[in-house]
Amino acid sequence: MDIGSTGPSAPPDLFARHQKVYPKAVTGFFRRLKWRIMVVTLAIYYLTPWLRWERGPSAPDQAVLVDLANRRFYFFTIEIWPQEFYYVAGLLIMAGIGLFLVTSTVGRAWCGYFCPQTVWTDLYQHIERYIDGDRNAQIRLEKAPWSASKFVKRAAKHSSFLLIAAATGGAWVFYFADAPTLLVNLFTGEAAMEAYVAVGVLTFTTYSLGGLMREQVCTYMCPWPRIQGAMLDDKSLVVTYNDWRGEPRGKHRRAEGAENLGDCVDCDACVAVCPVGIDIRNGQQLECITCALCIDACDTVMEKLGKPKGLIGYSTLQDYNSCSLQADACRSGGCKPCEVSSKVQGEFGWRSLLKPRSLIYIGVWSAVGVAMLVSLYLRDRLDVNVLHDRNPHFVMLSDGSIRNGYTIKILNMRLETRLFELKLEAPQGARMRQAGEKLYAGSTMFVSVGADRVLEVKVFVEMPKDRVETARQEIGFTVNDMTGVETAHYNAAFFAPERYGVQ
Repeated sequence: MDIGSTGPSAPPDLFARHQKVYPKAVTGFFRRLKWRIMVVTLAIYYLTPWLRWERGPSAPDQAVLVDLANRRFYFFTIEIWPQEFYYVAGLLIMAGIGLFLVTSTVGRAWCGYFCPQTVWTDLYQHIERYIDGDRNAQIRLEKAPWSASKFVKRAAKHSSFLLIAAATGGAWVFYFADAPTLLVNLFTGEAAMEAYVAVGVLTFTTYSLGGLMREQVCTYMCPWPRIQGAMLDDKSLVVTYNDWRGEPRGKHRRAEGAENLGDCVDCDACVAVCPVGIDIRNGQQLECITCALCIDACDTVMEKLGKPKGLIGYSTLQDYNSCSLQADACRSGGCKPCEVSSKVQGEFGWRSLLKPRSLIYIGVWSAVGVAMLVSLYLRDRLDVNVLHDRNPHFVMLSDGSIRNGYTIKILNMRLETRLFELKLEAPQGARMRQAGEKLYAGSTMFVSVGADRVLEVKVFVEMPKDRVETARQEIGFTVNDMTGVETAHYNAAFFAPERYGVQ
């Protein structure tokens, strides 16, 4: 404490107040690419539930449907049952490996172009520019006192945000029920409460994350920026400011000594268009989502100044270091900084992306995909499951024979009704009958199972006393498709009193 002070000094402020980012509109190749990706991805998300796909009278005609009530997932010609959930696990594995591949090869390209947070934030920013104006107009409006005009603009903007958020939540629930029917039910108040809760939650999260928090989600909430550091190497393609060409930077190009300046005119155009508010000239940063809009902004300025494009561009650390060495050699030979860009050859070689790690990722990703396709093509559309009665395990009949009860579930996974032969595989003399029937059917019975249905058959198996070998022995149930070649088998246990055999 200083002598004469009246009290302890205030503790340092460890947290900086968030500075809102006002990205400026820009045109160029990467901006057009983002536009196209945004239109395509939003169209896929909003329109997919409305696509129809005829599967027959016994199945829904929605092309993509997660039917929770009947425990099915439909994707055009593919139908996934609960016991086939490993296909979903395979898709998640492919998504993870694909993300590793993209990141190790071209940095955070997923974050810059395809991530839902980026797509919806980009959409909200375009709406904000349409209502409030571009970057400078937004800053002036933010600082201006409240007025009728400012209130109308704020109300229009946030109302638009909420409408988009509600449409986002509504489109999500359409994937879990027939879209036209659910749409009518939502507006007439007849939809299930779960649907309204889901729409409300997704409306809130979309509005909050895309409309309000924006780049803070990518910087502070998403774990991927911290993981990507382990995925990149000197052959990864990332957005790079070529300081060997741009430095020393300066604005005044007609002043004395301008020939000693690099190509960067310090216009801050790259900073103004950045959706996360960083300066790419400070090097690689955790916040950068590799959207490449700074490339468009810088190329536009270079074109106006009559200088070569590429002051900011996609490059690998390997190529960047090579260009830096060439630039140093050029300066040592007497070249002025303004002449370096015409002397250095900085062409990027796409072959450098085909590094061993990327090839391994491609190989594993392809292997998982091929295995899933082959499995889908070869999978049986018939399954059987047998549950033994728990209480009692067995019943002793008056003639000494033993009876066990079973519930047999036959799954017909085809979109057509099929006739099946249910066959008992047990010691000679064993027979079975269906619950409710008085006569035994011997070792074989026939059942019909509807299209895309599970049929539960309650049967009793009776075994003569002299055929019971132990207190627990194995029997089998086989189901044969009478109209095809598919067969399913299940081994079950047959129980008897302890005295009927030696354990």
